[in-house]
Amino acid sequence: MPQATADLCDKHIDRLQVLDPMLTDFGGFGLFEGEIHTLKVFEDNSLVRTALEKDGTGKVLVIDGGGSFRCALVGDQLAALAVEHNWRGMIVYGCVRDIRMMMEMELGIKALASTPVKSIKRNEGQENITVRFGGVDFIPGHYLYADEDGVVVAECPLI
Repeated sequence: MPQATADLCDKHIDRLQVLDPMLTDFGGFGLFEGEIHTLKVFEDNSLVRTALEKDGTGKVLVIDGGGSFRCALVGDQLAALAVEHNWRGMIVYGCVRDIRMMMEMELGIKALASTPVKSIKRNEGQENITVRFGGVDFIPGHYLYADEDGVVVAECPLI
């Protein structure tokens, strides 16, 4: 069972990075955790699809979309792909769309906002590199905990 971020902060604040309060819940699960897998893209979600086609068991996809509000990096089709491949959740530093359908899926999704505009496809970006936004370094292999209170990151799972 995933752990509440407030409880983790009470017990382990010296071992955690806490994301600035900036994201909204768009998935069916508000509480999720997992090993971090990262993408750095800008207004192009080609690599998002490629990543979500891989086995995501025990993982959370962190997408640094540069904070763009001009298009969505994740929609219902990519969210369904994430569910199919056992991803626990996604953190999107950017926008999502099709939120009515995503809110019914067994997946945690947090993003800056929603927009109906789809992204372009140029197959550009980087995968599994350290990305930084909201005061947190998201390092592949580190561990992320998310719930309605926020997002925290630790070097390893906290039991």
